[in-house]
Amino acid sequence: MAAQGRDAHVPQHTGDETVEPNAPARPTISDIARRAGVSKGAVSFALNGRPGVSADTRGRILRIAEELNWRPHRAARALSGARTDSVGLVFARPARTLGVEPFFAHLLSGLQAGLSAEGIALQLLIVEDTEAEIDVYHRWASEHRVDGLVLVDLKVDDPRIPAVEQLGLPAIILGGSGPHDSLSSVWADDHAAMTSIIDYLGALGHTRLAHIAGVSAFAHTQERVRALQEGTQRLALEHVQTVHTDFSDSEGASTTRRLLSGRPRPSAIIYDSDVMAVAGLGVAMEMGVSVPGELSIISFDDSVLTQLMHPALTALTRDTYALGIQVAEALMSVISDPHSRWHVQADTPSLVVRESTAPAA
Repeated sequence: MAAQGRDAHVPQHTGDETVEPNAPARPTISDIARRAGVSKGAVSFALNGRPGVSADTRGRILRIAEELNWRPHRAARALSGARTDSVGLVFARPARTLGVEPFFAHLLSGLQAGLSAEGIALQLLIVEDTEAEIDVYHRWASEHRVDGLVLVDLKVDDPRIPAVEQLGLPAIILGGSGPHDSLSSVWADDHAAMTSIIDYLGALGHTRLAHIAGVSAFAHTQERVRALQEGTQRLALEHVQTVHTDFSDSEGASTTRRLLSGRPRPSAIIYDSDVMAVAGLGVAMEMGVSVPGELSIISFDDSVLTQLMHPALTALTRDTYALGIQVAEALMSVISDPHSRWHVQADTPSLVVRESTAPAA
């Protein structure tokens, strides 16, 4: 039995990683120093961009590191405090709803463009809930996986904020309605945006409105609902209701069908996403409800989807790609100076009137 144990293929453990007996040795700083004919300290200076070596020596060290396919050891980087040149973004939403939302595609494009300009990568993860999202932040912090975080879908009394504050990771919150404790933020005025919709529909004579909203716990959803309630009182609207959904096309369609089958039927519906608005337009056509003759439709997001429909949808528009770049720039500023705080108000979405709205019948 002893001989069998000696011959068995058993991984050898060194520190925090498993090394297979026949695996090629990982190149080290010592290997680079030996090839370059310099000290390990000089190699460390060169690889971390610190002064102390000449330009020629730095270039030679970097070329040798590339030839050896050297990569920094994750644990060593964590101990040294060196940057990872990556930032993290976690979505706690069903992947099926994210996959069809143009807003997030444009946001991620702008965010990655802003980060790539500085040679920084974006690490993206989708999880089931907020608790799992916080677990990811703890793991990333302990493993020194990212230099900073982008938090989306801010909730009222959001548990992620104290968790990230405790971890000490630089972070930017996208959304909400202004500063949030010690974390920096980029936000737009959802209250003012919704108010512009209410005032426009009121001017068209609509008094029966429905709002097919997103998740009720989201801060931006609550801002929109609050603006709707205030507009209802200010304009003395006859019948106004809000229905919360998960932003999916299926819930947008089923909620629209239920609203158009009930009484009193709304003369206008406001959707919190263009995907739900397009689904709602399809339901209206299916039920023989004329848009905009009998029903006006407005989307809170404006993408190519709203413009390709017939009729084209009235929508709140903004440059989501530019918003992503704004978030990237603010986060890089916070990473460069962790003691700084940035609270950037992005442009308020503006109403673009198209063919899906008309005076109330």
